[in-house]
Amino acid sequence: LTLPQFVQLMETFVGQDSSLLTVKSLIAFIKEEYKQTEEEKTEQLEKVHHMTRVAQQKLLLEALFDKWDTHGHGFLDLEEVYAVLSTFQGGMETRVLMKAKERLCFQYPQLSRVGKLSSKAFQTFLHLIASEFPGNEDETIDNLVEFLTTSVEESHTESLQSLRRRKWLQDIQQEAESSRASIESLYKAVLQAISQDAEAHGGNKKISAYIALLEENQLSPEQGRVLLRYVACTAEDAPYVLNQVLYRDMKGISFAAVDEGWPIHVPKVQLHGNIHFWNSERPVEERKGSFLVLPLHDARWRVFGILGLDTLRDQHEKNIFMAHEIIFYQGVSHAFSRAYHQICTRDNILQMAVTALDWLYARTPSIHTVTMYLLEPGKDKALCKMLTTDNTGQKEIHSPPVLVLREGNLLRDYLFKCTDTLGVALVPARGEQHIAVPLHDLSRQAHGIFDISIGHHKRLPPQEQKDLQKMLKMAQAAYLEILRRPLKERESTYVLEAEPVANARLAGFLFHRFMLQDLRKCI
Repeated sequence: LTLPQFVQLMETFVGQDSSLLTVKSLIAFIKEEYKQTEEEKTEQLEKVHHMTRVAQQKLLLEALFDKWDTHGHGFLDLEEVYAVLSTFQGGMETRVLMKAKERLCFQYPQLSRVGKLSSKAFQTFLHLIASEFPGNEDETIDNLVEFLTTSVEESHTESLQSLRRRKWLQDIQQEAESSRASIESLYKAVLQAISQDAEAHGGNKKISAYIALLEENQLSPEQGRVLLRYVACTAEDAPYVLNQVLYRDMKGISFAAVDEGWPIHVPKVQLHGNIHFWNSERPVEERKGSFLVLPLHDARWRVFGILGLDTLRDQHEKNIFMAHEIIFYQGVSHAFSRAYHQICTRDNILQMAVTALDWLYARTPSIHTVTMYLLEPGKDKALCKMLTTDNTGQKEIHSPPVLVLREGNLLRDYLFKCTDTLGVALVPARGEQHIAVPLHDLSRQAHGIFDISIGHHKRLPPQEQKDLQKMLKMAQAAYLEILRRPLKERESTYVLEAEPVANARLAGFLFHRFMLQDLRKCI
């Protein structure tokens, strides 16, 4: 039990109307009766020591990954890491390294295709190598970390450039982590990072940038199964580019980048012959510049769109994208991909909640309203009101979400206690009885909360209580799956036939999928 959980347990046990004498008697009783044997103390200390060691090692390996990932791409080249590791301890035994690599590729099948290590895969690789060595695995990990740390060197200029660029990439990530972020604000953060880099490290190039996402082609399927829709671009290009659609049979190289999964750079577009110009009014003599298309990948390295950049508006003689710029733009595309899927995850959570509450209201007439909150990341004293529903079928997704601060919100203090303890709270508030139920994330930390009003009822009728508990159980399972899917580096397993093609309706399918699985267990 954590401290808040222990306090909640004691408060629940003594009740709300207990006297101070009763509380003091309980404290004295606990102090007298709670004892630990030496074996229990030793076991607890060993457990704490192990957990501390695992946490420290994880931080150490993450810091090492960041040191190697000098450009902030979010991935490392497998062969480059492999080559350096082969010189560990004067030349690591080839058998050890090969076996660890084979086991790694078995766990992450896409590695044999793309050859890129995520932070998680990098850590797994080092653990697999350490497990092949005789002796203490933790000591081997420490030695590997020390060796790999000294293998990375940067000049002072490179270091300063890397720091600035990392800051801009972090700004993209931080934008997505806010519960109040929108896709539009994320697009703005990406374009701003590109603009800042062009000013600081790109010789003040005038850069046009745009983001296009793949969609199923329902408009004219004869032109290809999918299309690219341009959802964001720099302000000067908006009249020509924004909301445009590129089909496979149109002129251009963007679909080649989609198919190949690698960046395509055209140093001089005037010499290429297969470039699509959205601004048809641009004179031929001004159709000069450098053009770059970068595919956007998800965690399983599937392409879901492109990030395009060009220097057609730049009138300088030398306006070709340099190698260090292209490397940075790869980092931008990766940062955008992670951030984009975070925002999509939040939207899926809300869709799942709507589906779950629709199922619930049909069975529990005693429930009046349900409000869903998400914790605001980085602000442990704030909640974001995301969704409000009632039993008449009314739904409101708050856009932007309403920020609720802990300070000065005594009437909602039960919500914050619920997130502190990860425990269910049954309290009267604002003239109605409320049930507050937390939703936890993959690390069992509070991530969201359902605030359920049952009006003037003291408790729900037994069958309604049972249905509420079932909904909450399925919602929690679907919630974890939604959080887990963008992180998975392997294909998901589907239960319902419609799941693979559900796309935007995925979250609703997940809730019903867990309901189906629960039903199967009962048969």
